[in-house]
Amino acid sequence: MISTTIDGGILAVLADNPPVNALGADLRAALHDAITRASGDPAVEAIVIGCAGRTFFAGADIREFGQPQREPSLVALIAAIEALDKPVVAAIHGTALGGGLEVAMACHYRIATTTAKLGLPEVKLGLLPGATGTQRLPRLVGIEEACRMAVSGDPVDATTAARIGLVDRIVEEADPLPGAVAFARERAGKPFVRTRDRAVAGEAEAIGDYFERNRSKLRGLDAPVAIRRCLEAAMALPFDEGVAIEREGFVRLRDGDQSKALRHYFFAERAAAKIDGLDAAVEPLPVQKVGVIGAGTMGGGIAINFLVAGFDVVIVEQDQQRLDAGVALLRDNLAKTARRKGLAADRVDAMMARLSPSLSYEAVADCDLVIEAVFELMDVKKTLFATLDGIVKPGAILASNTSYLDLDEIAGATGRPDSVVGLHFFSPANIMKLLEVVRGARTSERVLATAMQLARRIGKIGVVSGVCYGFIGNRMLAARQRQAMKLIEEGAKVIEVDRALTDFGLPMGPFQMTDLAGLDIGWDPRTSAGRTIRERLCEAGLRGQKNRRGFYDYDADRNRNPSPEAEQIIRRFAEDNGIGQRAIGADEILERLLYPMINEAALILEEGIAQRASDVDVVWVNGYGWPAWRGGPMFWADSLGLARVVEGLRHHAASLGPDFRLSNRLVEAAASGAPLC
Repeated sequence: MISTTIDGGILAVLADNPPVNALGADLRAALHDAITRASGDPAVEAIVIGCAGRTFFAGADIREFGQPQREPSLVALIAAIEALDKPVVAAIHGTALGGGLEVAMACHYRIATTTAKLGLPEVKLGLLPGATGTQRLPRLVGIEEACRMAVSGDPVDATTAARIGLVDRIVEEADPLPGAVAFARERAGKPFVRTRDRAVAGEAEAIGDYFERNRSKLRGLDAPVAIRRCLEAAMALPFDEGVAIEREGFVRLRDGDQSKALRHYFFAERAAAKIDGLDAAVEPLPVQKVGVIGAGTMGGGIAINFLVAGFDVVIVEQDQQRLDAGVALLRDNLAKTARRKGLAADRVDAMMARLSPSLSYEAVADCDLVIEAVFELMDVKKTLFATLDGIVKPGAILASNTSYLDLDEIAGATGRPDSVVGLHFFSPANIMKLLEVVRGARTSERVLATAMQLARRIGKIGVVSGVCYGFIGNRMLAARQRQAMKLIEEGAKVIEVDRALTDFGLPMGPFQMTDLAGLDIGWDPRTSAGRTIRERLCEAGLRGQKNRRGFYDYDADRNRNPSPEAEQIIRRFAEDNGIGQRAIGADEILERLLYPMINEAALILEEGIAQRASDVDVVWVNGYGWPAWRGGPMFWADSLGLARVVEGLRHHAASLGPDFRLSNRLVEAAASGAPLC
């Protein structure tokens, strides 16, 4: 786990704890022992600490959280490193994150490769850097940069790290050890300043300015508030007093609900990549050329994912005008994506050179994968798949981007149902991280494995779903939307229903979302007869944001106010249908929106549509904006208490409608005290 070599008075201490050199208890003990021995060895003039494998210490081992502390603690190890009276140099490659960076900051100098990344991502787990990171970072980089790094949790590259003072030298070689040894030899026998003894550069006002600029992003989060207190302590108090404040904050956050939720999500996302029952020996199919049918907003967004990831893409549309418009929009969005990812401007031209627009389905004949993004109508999709089946080469994958429709029925239109899979992208497809990978009844294991691998290759989080109406996410969304409509029928105000969810932490409420998508999606004026509120709104010309009239009225800047016209239509609908209206409190609104979602998810688990409860959480965090600090719907329900959810569902049974079915799995879990996750 730890090996040491000495050459010319320079001791190289090399850690090897694959896969990411996590700072678990055994590694800490071995490293502490090596440091202690070096301290008393007169032959050692300077020390280099590095790591074998693909990375420097990537952080603490979060599996130890909540377990009895094994000595030495990370704080004790770091103190021992910094206390040495011989210069210590960190040799950084790969990533130095969290506890790894805290170790590096305790060293007296830091050397990094050009590709290294350094950061304190603890905030993303609802924590703060708990091994003196909040006190050391501002002493190295100044308060403004320290605030940005610690509160955002985003890493910096080696060039930035050198510019802000976090790294002392960059080496070109992939292995930083030789350069670090040479640097240590330069510093051997010379005085140095320990990090704890440095002054913090900058003004305290920079902290408040950062929080004000990022107020909306940080709303409701506990960890940034605790980090702010630590950074203020770093400026105002002696080092050890700041460390004490940091420690108190770390323990409080670690034991709090938000960090538990975020740590749950951390493991949930990794579990989602696993396909239950799939033989590990199954090899994904080779995919390099991808066809996309439909050059609209969704098709263009799908194409961007593959172009950015280095695939060749053919995009097909029915007429030249729509094709030209689609390609122009695709290029514009691709340029925005490139800027967001920090890609050079000439990369856009290179990516566009791999795009082949066409008006003929024959253009996708030699594609390895073809994805349709056409109208959400079964007849349209079945006709298209039957056509593609006769054109696309044998062995190629045919994928549907359907949001709701029966994938097995679509696959039945082909002679290769084993090669059909659902790839449900979320809009905007080039930004949203979620990809529901829908496994049909006859989808082959190799095709499924390929789809999940493709999700990773294009930077998506893939989650496997079985076939049902709406799959995992939209099926749960439909349950919530039904209750949202019933709530306004019964007297709740549109803004009250939306506010219940935004106060909970979601980015928008159901009626904001409907206005954004368009009230007229799926509405047919030929058959509309005022049977629902939505039909009546559409009949009155209310379309949502597209014409600035929906559940809300919108000004030119899309600022919204509740629509008096919509409110009047809702009241009249209730009167016409004999529905008595009443004031409905925020607690009831939230229960009736969220509890049916939990029940629907439990039914999804009963039916085997989702592989595991935590997959539901991954879907909702990445596809619908469920706040990660609440862990996802399943984790939230477990935390709230399943017995309370069941009791609430029974209490609201009359409002849930005659078709509502209480999940046996949910009832049994509530009775036994077992969690869903």
